[in-house]
Amino acid sequence: MNGAVILEASMAEKQKRNITEVINDYSKRLLGFIRKRVSNEADAEDILQDVFYQLIGNTQPIEQLTGWLFTVARNKITDKKRKHKPELLDDIFSEADGDEMLNWAELFFDADNNPETDYLRSLFWETLNNALNELPEDQKTVFVLNELEAVSFKEISERTGVPVNTLLSRKRYAVLHLRERLQTLRNELLNY
Repeated sequence: MNGAVILEASMAEKQKRNITEVINDYSKRLLGFIRKRVSNEADAEDILQDVFYQLIGNTQPIEQLTGWLFTVARNKITDKKRKHKPELLDDIFSEADGDEMLNWAELFFDADNNPETDYLRSLFWETLNNALNELPEDQKTVFVLNELEAVSFKEISERTGVPVNTLLSRKRYAVLHLRERLQTLRNELLNY
């Protein structure tokens, strides 16, 4: 029995050395990869740490370590971006023309509370509320429940008895209308 404990301890030491080697070998490359894709150093370091925590907790064999690490890093970056930016922003604020002069998402999350920013935010919310009120009630309801109240389509379907695909379609029409209305406001502000 004593031999089994010694063998287990030596295997644990070997595994610890292997993980330390991986961390030493890949930290710099992974951090550089992550830095290019996130906005600040603290987020990059958090993501790197999360990647290595996932490596340590992994119980499955990894065939291609480099590919696995970079895939996990990419997934962690995506997760981080999703947490910082609600889906609503992805749906409505996407820029078809690629012009970066007035980006609603940046305005919305800008910590700067100057009078101009406050005025633009109030214009945005007024336009959004007016556009929501222009929608048919079924489109407005599914949009508000899903995007603003974070109710899943499955739950909305259970509440209303409407199939999920119908709800998805209604939300799509709502998003298209809201995007158009916000684009109109944007164009007015930029004098297009």
